[in-house]
Amino acid sequence: MSLKEIPLLRDLDLFCLIVRKRSFRATAVELGVSPAYVSKRIAVLEEAFNTRLFHRTTRQVMVTDHGETVFQWSQNLLDDVEHLMDEVSSSKRVPRGQLRICTSTGFGRNHVAPVISKLAAVYPTLNIQMECLDRPVDIVGEGFDIDIRLGGVREPNLIARRIADNKRILCASPAYLAAHGTPQELADLPFHQCITIRERDQSFGHWKLTGPGGRTESIKVGGKLSVNNGEIAHCMALDGHGVVLRSQWDVGSSIESGKLVQILPDFYQEAPVWAVYPSRLSHSAKVRSFVEMLEKALRP
Repeated sequence: MSLKEIPLLRDLDLFCLIVRKRSFRATAVELGVSPAYVSKRIAVLEEAFNTRLFHRTTRQVMVTDHGETVFQWSQNLLDDVEHLMDEVSSSKRVPRGQLRICTSTGFGRNHVAPVISKLAAVYPTLNIQMECLDRPVDIVGEGFDIDIRLGGVREPNLIARRIADNKRILCASPAYLAAHGTPQELADLPFHQCITIRERDQSFGHWKLTGPGGRTESIKVGGKLSVNNGEIAHCMALDGHGVVLRSQWDVGSSIESGKLVQILPDFYQEAPVWAVYPSRLSHSAKVRSFVEMLEKALRP
């Protein structure tokens, strides 16, 4: 293959996006181009590599074995080019390029979005994409640069930077407590209506709490209501539907105003705020600038 036949970086970038989204149409929508343009650029790549990169049906797009090889090499190549730019140009001082961020819905809306707005104003050379996902995220496989999450980090292949302290605490509305009584010990919770949440690292109906002396206890709870969004659970608690285990950053103002009451204050669940990103981005100017700005915004 001659130098004139080597695929363009933007075509490799487009190819990687198709692999992540498994859809030509979704890729076209995200890039703001026509599906025909996407198909044309992939045809150029397939001609350059002299192999088929995708198996395409009316319902789905699957990468071929050769396509998987191209995908792995393309990711490394694109990363190396970005690192090269960091080393030899002003981009080491001025973040530029695309920054893809994911986080949970409530925290993203209330805390991450304002920082992204400020970041975009300070660094107009950045193109920022934010997605709020209330489910576990494979940041490498889904093509994100950074995940802002609350709770634990279990992936050993990722860098995790703790940027703020946070705890999940138990609370309920005054109306609920007046009607059903206030739990006096952890063992009382199974006899109460508990609003369970499955958001990121949480599981429905199983609360693991740290108590006096740092002792960890697990309790099985249940109730009529369960959701996969913490903000909705907060609203349900405000409406008097039961006890909720929710982050201080979310329910703090409701407790201060008296709309919610913290119960069993000796028990809590550690849920610090983490910035999680692949090791290949450990020296990225765009990631560093965003994390530092978010860390500053979350300081008490």
